[in-house]
Amino acid sequence: MNTRKALLLGLLVLLMAGFFIFDLGQYLSLASLKAQQASLNAQVAAHPWLAAGLFFVLYVAVTALSLPGAALMTLVAGALFGLLGGFVLVSFASTLGATLAMLISRFLLRDWVQAKFGQRLTAIDQGVAREGASYLFALRLVPVFPFFLINLAMGLTRLPVRTFWWVSQLGMLPGTLVYVNAGRELGQLDSLAGILSPGLLGAFVLLGLLPLVSRKVLDWVKAREVYAGWNKPKTFDRNLLVIGAGSGGLVSAYIAAAVKAKVTLIEKHKMGGDCLNTGCVPSKALIRSAKTAHELKKAAQLGFRNVSSEVDFAAVMERVQRVIDTIEPHDSVERYTGLGVEVIEGEARITSPWTVEVNGQSLSARSIISATGARPLVPTIPGIERIEPLTSDNLWRLREQPKRLLVLGGGPIGCELAQAFQRLGSSVTLVEMTDRLLVREDAEASEAVMASLRSDGVDLRLQHKALRFDVVDGQRQLVCENLQAHGEVVLPFDQVLLALGRVANVSGFGAEELQLVVRPNGTLEVNEYLQTRFPNIYAVGDVTGPYQFTHASAHQAWYAAVNGLFSGFKRFKVDYRVIPWATFTAPEVARVGLNEQEARAQNIPFEATRFGIDDLDRAIADEAAHGYIKVLTEPGKDRILGVTIVGEHAGDLIAEYVAAMKHGYGLNKILGTIHIYPTLAEANKYAAGEWKRAHAPQAALRWLQRFHQWRLGR
Repeated sequence: MNTRKALLLGLLVLLMAGFFIFDLGQYLSLASLKAQQASLNAQVAAHPWLAAGLFFVLYVAVTALSLPGAALMTLVAGALFGLLGGFVLVSFASTLGATLAMLISRFLLRDWVQAKFGQRLTAIDQGVAREGASYLFALRLVPVFPFFLINLAMGLTRLPVRTFWWVSQLGMLPGTLVYVNAGRELGQLDSLAGILSPGLLGAFVLLGLLPLVSRKVLDWVKAREVYAGWNKPKTFDRNLLVIGAGSGGLVSAYIAAAVKAKVTLIEKHKMGGDCLNTGCVPSKALIRSAKTAHELKKAAQLGFRNVSSEVDFAAVMERVQRVIDTIEPHDSVERYTGLGVEVIEGEARITSPWTVEVNGQSLSARSIISATGARPLVPTIPGIERIEPLTSDNLWRLREQPKRLLVLGGGPIGCELAQAFQRLGSSVTLVEMTDRLLVREDAEASEAVMASLRSDGVDLRLQHKALRFDVVDGQRQLVCENLQAHGEVVLPFDQVLLALGRVANVSGFGAEELQLVVRPNGTLEVNEYLQTRFPNIYAVGDVTGPYQFTHASAHQAWYAAVNGLFSGFKRFKVDYRVIPWATFTAPEVARVGLNEQEARAQNIPFEATRFGIDDLDRAIADEAAHGYIKVLTEPGKDRILGVTIVGEHAGDLIAEYVAAMKHGYGLNKILGTIHIYPTLAEANKYAAGEWKRAHAPQAALRWLQRFHQWRLGR
């Protein structure tokens, strides 16, 4: 705590202590005020302006310090200054005092609350930014909500001071008027309870609901404006229409069919989307073959001699295709038709907020979900059109292994494929503009992956910026700028693989005609319910983000489907609080929640607990004794803020922590869970044990030591 905060806190404590020590509250009791009414009336009559000024200052002080007595002082205002004078005095004094109380709360407590509950407070701030004025207005209108608590609570948010001022001024007017009017009959009041009758209190409650109802009405008016000029069908062919049969589209359609809604799924290319055909499935199949090639090189460590192998690259790629073909029935037209989904193969175009045209046929639906996915980013590097670059879309058609493969991009996809091709026998060069790979992960995790890639033979060119592609004497080459040495570097290659991210597919299906809003990052803009500017048109998956993961698309799909089917009755805000992910390099890197660099960037205090997997029995037995588990917790508590796992099967091991964070249990529960021996999963329990040892009650342990010594009779 800085000096200014300490001084202010000390002053507040002194003032509040003085109030109670000297029993100043006795002068703000109903009996005392009734007894002093005649004397006070005389003072006001003799010095009206001075009395009004003193009353104003005292009222501001009481409300700013959150002292009891504001309600009684409101009554006094009516008794001493009449209905109009008292109403004006209290209206402005109460607003000023409330604002000062809010500012005191913000100055003293906001930073502490931000540090302790940063993530939760961010979500609250976002809600306040959208609807804070409406909720504050509703709270001010209903006198049963404690005046001072509202002031303190709003101080913890980022509600603008001017908004707090004018909303409070307006919201407190009805209650102020009732109390000031009651104060005109101060002599006849026996208790404050008599001021608010049940009927009057009910009226205030209804009045408090007004801003919330108004918001709903406003949403309805906005929707009417958005839909203006469009003719809504009187009846619909189906409840839900989904465009795109990737993860988001498949899950959306499945959920709709499961609750017996009539749903149509449209796909113009292949069922299963990018994940099945060009992304997750083929890349993991390739990584499996690459792992085998790498294991064969380590055969001597496992007791084998004279083991040799030769990679048949064409056979490897044929196996990749075989894996795709084996999984394909899971996402097939036949399967989803059997589940109750109408599947149409063709190119869809939204022609109105309720209609979609496909294969010359117009279909109508109450709600539409866009799950159109994304495509690989192809940068505008000079000369790129001359070298026919590989992307995740066309990579899997390769049957001849590139001897020299150049990979652009040091993200998860670039790292995974660079390592896989290197292990399969290609000479791989990876180019990345930043100073390390996997920049979203902690530096320690990044270093582990870079060390592994270098050990495999990958030529890492960090801090290199691609300038242009050239073809010299039939030789393909990339000219880069070395951002560290400030010179040009020429990198020859046979094939180049682009792994620079993905671009959302926001065109070609009618989004432009409907003027759906596109964010600066190129994704479709949706609200917290996954609605576009048209409340009945939703978007899920890569087309909207913010996560380009198959499991994140499936997660969004539940919300979009349920909201699309039941939005007239109930809606759900999509929950992004616990989203895990993994990079399937060797070692794997899996994460959920915060890592150290994010926690520091957000000024969130944490404790880091680390367990080295190199000390785990099963890891040693499997020749996989490398990596670690790092758990971030709240200081002094076992509540998990985030977990990073680096090592064999990290993507599987992280699941226990995902469940813990989702359902709110901490490391003590994990420590108390039986884990099979010997398994890699024991590492989770041992990590929890490391935290427990660091938080052992040392004083209690010393007493236990004395107890046991006493039991020995010594």
